[in-house]
Amino acid sequence: MRMQWMQRAVLAVGLAALAGATAYAQTDVALNIYGAFSGTTTGNGTAQSPSNAAGALLEVRHISKPWFGYEGTYAYNRANQNYLLFPPPLVPACPTGGCTFPSGVVSANAHEVTGDYIASLKLKPTSFRPFALAGGGLLLDVPSSGQTYCSPLITNCTTVSTSTTTKGVFVYGAGVDWTLLPHIGLRLQYRGNLYKAPNLTTLFTSTGAFTHTAEPMLGAFFRF
Repeated sequence: MRMQWMQRAVLAVGLAALAGATAYAQTDVALNIYGAFSGTTTGNGTAQSPSNAAGALLEVRHISKPWFGYEGTYAYNRANQNYLLFPPPLVPACPTGGCTFPSGVVSANAHEVTGDYIASLKLKPTSFRPFALAGGGLLLDVPSSGQTYCSPLITNCTTVSTSTTTKGVFVYGAGVDWTLLPHIGLRLQYRGNLYKAPNLTTLFTSTGAFTHTAEPMLGAFFRF
């Protein structure tokens, strides 16, 4: 009899825990717009920086416990690479009018796919849910086709040979969800991406240095 009572007690506790976990579990889909702002890196006789651009991020997020969850994301933005070649250490003195060094832009699109861990906590009795995230994935820089380059040192333009590059990317960030209706709300967040500068063309040498892109975002989510 005592053994049966203990089994029933354990079963009741297990069912209660399962019900509590199910009550906390939630899944949402969000669409965000953002600005991508990147810094300049230097190395290998080159200064390289992506152009600032607007982009869009799609998220599928699942919170499995009151404070823990995960998500998958896909992001797209323009990522034109700006190059400036430095002169070698030993060059003739510049003329009175100054020196002009080769520079150029390679047009490209950036596609990013990541998986992130989420730490999140509902602030009761408010409708706000702050969160922090960290994860990683792949960043694909895809150059546009048919690009040309015109050097200030020559009179003719040349065709630029380009190639797609794939780099690993580390992602971190934080933000807050604001629930407006039972299943709809706004998401305000900041994400930072850390990755190596892409090498898109043999005409300009990549710096090979780590670069950072800041992405402030505003979006809307639908919660199931």
